[in-house]
Amino acid sequence: MFLEASPAICSYPYSCSVCFYPYFCSVNFWSIIAACRLAVFPLAVAAPQLPEALLQERDNRARWHGIPVLVQELYASSHLNSDFSRTRTVLKELSSLLSMEAMSFVTEDRKTAQESTFPNTYTFDLFGGVDVSVYSGLAPLSLNDDLVKDCLSVLYNCCICTEGVTKSLAARDDFVFFLFTLMTNKKIFLQTATLIEDILGVKKEMIQLDGIPNLPGLVQSFDQQQLANFCRILSVTISEPDVGNDDKHTLLAKNAQQKRNTSPSRAEHNQVTLLNIPGFIERLCKLATRKVSEATGVSNFLQELEEWYTWLDNALVLDALVQMATDEVEQSSTESSDESTLATAPLRHRLPQSMKVVNEIMHKVEVLYVLCVLLMGRQRNQVHKMLAEFRLIPGLNSLFDKLIWRKYTAANHVVHGQNENCDCSPEISFKIQFLRLLQSFSDHHENKYLLLNSQELNELSAISLKANIPEVDALVNTDRSLVCDGKKGLLTRLLTVMKREPPDSSFRFWQARAVESFLRGATSYADQMFLLKRGLLEHILFCIIDSGCRSRDVLQSYFDLLGELMKFNVDAFKRFNKYVNTEEKFQAFLSQIDSSLVDSNMLLRCIVLSLDRFENLAEDVRVVEVLSECFLLSFMARVENRLSFLFRLINIINVQTLTQENVSCLNTSLVVLMLARRRGKLPFYLSALREKERAEKYPGCLLNNFHQLLRFWQHHYLNKDKDSTCLENSSCIPFSYWKETVSVLLGEDRTSLCAIASYIDEPYMELDGALLED
Repeated sequence: MFLEASPAICSYPYSCSVCFYPYFCSVNFWSIIAACRLAVFPLAVAAPQLPEALLQERDNRARWHGIPVLVQELYASSHLNSDFSRTRTVLKELSSLLSMEAMSFVTEDRKTAQESTFPNTYTFDLFGGVDVSVYSGLAPLSLNDDLVKDCLSVLYNCCICTEGVTKSLAARDDFVFFLFTLMTNKKIFLQTATLIEDILGVKKEMIQLDGIPNLPGLVQSFDQQQLANFCRILSVTISEPDVGNDDKHTLLAKNAQQKRNTSPSRAEHNQVTLLNIPGFIERLCKLATRKVSEATGVSNFLQELEEWYTWLDNALVLDALVQMATDEVEQSSTESSDESTLATAPLRHRLPQSMKVVNEIMHKVEVLYVLCVLLMGRQRNQVHKMLAEFRLIPGLNSLFDKLIWRKYTAANHVVHGQNENCDCSPEISFKIQFLRLLQSFSDHHENKYLLLNSQELNELSAISLKANIPEVDALVNTDRSLVCDGKKGLLTRLLTVMKREPPDSSFRFWQARAVESFLRGATSYADQMFLLKRGLLEHILFCIIDSGCRSRDVLQSYFDLLGELMKFNVDAFKRFNKYVNTEEKFQAFLSQIDSSLVDSNMLLRCIVLSLDRFENLAEDVRVVEVLSECFLLSFMARVENRLSFLFRLINIINVQTLTQENVSCLNTSLVVLMLARRRGKLPFYLSALREKERAEKYPGCLLNNFHQLLRFWQHHYLNKDKDSTCLENSSCIPFSYWKETVSVLLGEDRTSLCAIASYIDEPYMELDGALLED
């Protein structure tokens, strides 16, 4: 019933239309296809098995628009010796019916679209149209590019409207891998890539890239534009899936998952696969840093481009439009070569050049995202080495003013929300992805000095020489042939635009994170002074105190940056006191800190650590002066204030709610108690916490909670080298002292004045909870 057996025997490599397993035909090829189809979906292909008269009779009453009959014709015209022109005619008729529904889905409000019904798509799928399209378009007889393109279009339109179709296609692994092999054909690349992207977006299990036939050869066959679009697909395969459940993001849940999954994840495996492709990273660096030729006045069209982009949310679709626009321009140029006429033409004639610019920006977004993910993976050092070698940072520096952070009027500025998955303009996505890349590149890595130019590196050396301190090894070892060119390095350019952002612009969040990452790690006095000389501290304080900023995300990023900028730095505290020079300003600053300790606790940790160090340098006149004059240090020097913060920090977290965002509250609490232990005052602090409990009429509640938190701390940190190194570098307290202090606090000897158990009355003991047990 499916196909008449063809007697042809061939030696051309084909793939089965169902399982897509490649083989050389040495037996009756079409008999194998028929057998596979009968075995896999004997009932799915309904239309070909029903009498045409019956279908036509029911069509009028059911308003099927002739779709079942078209599916039947499509099936009938898919034989080896069929007239493929008829096949394509049928596909185009189907595509027309389905594309109208797909377009309505794309252009409607998302919520409305989800509630809509798409009868044509449903009918097409119901009568086996999807399976027939897969068979008709992607069987060996479909070496006709136009036929394949039409089939892909039909399948894509179905996927847009019906998630069930997408999931059905995603469940066929061999089909998915077969689609990748079609990408070698440039004529159908965009259609294939678009369909793959939709399929991978709903696939339950992430594919393994090394399962794609000849992946290195496939990647090397791409031109630069195709490679950029391929990065959009790769982003799904190298990023850990978002579980979409807040409970799963707790550290307790993550630790349990890590115990269950000891082997590398598929995303990590795919990252290694990509890094092993010769020339892959080098080509991405060239894509990220290549210049764009912009037409005069392109920025005038930005607002219109952003409006239509709200529905044109697929880079691959934009590629197709750019291709059409290019063809139109070429056709127009043959009719008239008068450049003055083109220059004064209406917007519709000049828009193609604007689209090309935005298209290039969208390509860079995809490339930067892939590079950013790789920088955060297990192969980070290998990626860092390659990015430095291929001069990614100097290349981005040369693009900064002309493309990355072009100057627009306030009317064109769009404030971006904190949700990374929101629909936004290409320009905004590009800026955010660029800032995320800088953050990942600088964070705890010696290559951070590549963000400067040679003159700025000399400035750091001069700061160290003047302060009579040795230069840090990372600065000395920086290869100056790989640093930024020009009058300003990338970090300095970032500081310049950072000061111009509106108070609540979410760009401030990412900008502050990128600058903070430059400071993170072992504290460098020269790095701090480099930024202090450029007015960064005053700018941060203005944003916190005087700008009226109310964004919690932005304020948190500024608190964290301020903490790194001021830590152990006498000059920074002097500058702070010069800006916060009235009681009114100081109270406004404290009010911002008090409003959310989760956001500000890293700054509190910096102040406590700095105060402790300064108090041990009583012979230094500059230190004594700042201790006596600085509002902030005087405030934190009072024990009652430190105890108040300590109580609140412990009280706002528990083991069940600990996340990567708030675990810093636990570590800040530990810093306060470690410093107290050094001075022999740990019993005093524990006793004060007990008294606070009693005053609040919750005896044992706080200390039992703290005991459980410390037990979790041992489970979490003692098996994480990176985290423990970060704690040691940021606090300048040996990790051995962290571990020792936690062990002392968790001691079971109730006679020990340094053990939490000694301060919990017997009736309120809850130390034997099984929360952390396997």
